[in-house]
Amino acid sequence: MDGRYTVRTLAEQPELEPHFPRLHALAWPRFVHEGNGTGGLWGNLATDFRDFQFGLWDESGALAAVGNSIPLMCDGTRGDLPRDIPEILERGAAVRREDRRPNALSALAAIVDPSHRARGLSRRVIEAMREIAGRHGLSTLVAPVRPTLKSLYPLTSMDRYVTWRKANGTAFDPWIGVHESMGAEILTVAPTALVITDTVQRWQEWTEMVFPESGRYVVTGAFQPVTIDLRRNVGRYEEANVWMKHPLTPTPKNT
Repeated sequence: MDGRYTVRTLAEQPELEPHFPRLHALAWPRFVHEGNGTGGLWGNLATDFRDFQFGLWDESGALAAVGNSIPLMCDGTRGDLPRDIPEILERGAAVRREDRRPNALSALAAIVDPSHRARGLSRRVIEAMREIAGRHGLSTLVAPVRPTLKSLYPLTSMDRYVTWRKANGTAFDPWIGVHESMGAEILTVAPTALVITDTVQRWQEWTEMVFPESGRYVVTGAFQPVTIDLRRNVGRYEEANVWMKHPLTPTPKNT
């Protein structure tokens, strides 16, 4: 880890807790931050998995970035990946509930404070996750990646988007590129990693748009159009993420 930044977990620094939702709100669209896509289990991270939630502080003592992750059972193959974010959280909860020993860590969020962006800190957040996974004897880090630029191409499927490459062969999307530069590989696309449904009024509040008729709408921040059904008074958004895998070498806990 870069010596200019210090990593502390929520267990080590409890006052970090309110900064997670604050930074999430700055990084994610309102419908992702406030919606029901995580199945109600996100709150367990701060109570049951404090060793896996962390922050990065700079030399002045300012919080520069945060990371959220959860240990779970997953062998790192395509066939054993959780189908969505709620299943990631449920697998983590099951490990704790059943007192089992997890073998993998799943990333959930890597958020850099806006005042600290363009400094390569997103990479350092992933490095911290890898170190935390190693300290806990976990052999794999998997990540349901939200590509940075995907919302600019909402009419392109995620399956196509992940194949886009620059002239030098690196990933078109910078966040996918960060993971690949660290040795991660794309395993598959999770087509419905996050599903958010709510009333039409709620969607209008989130998007600051009016939906005069039923249909599919391109909204700011969405990876694909939101489907609005006025008769049923419901809006539905299905977000695809990209499963990526970081091979790790576990570090014995007593070293």
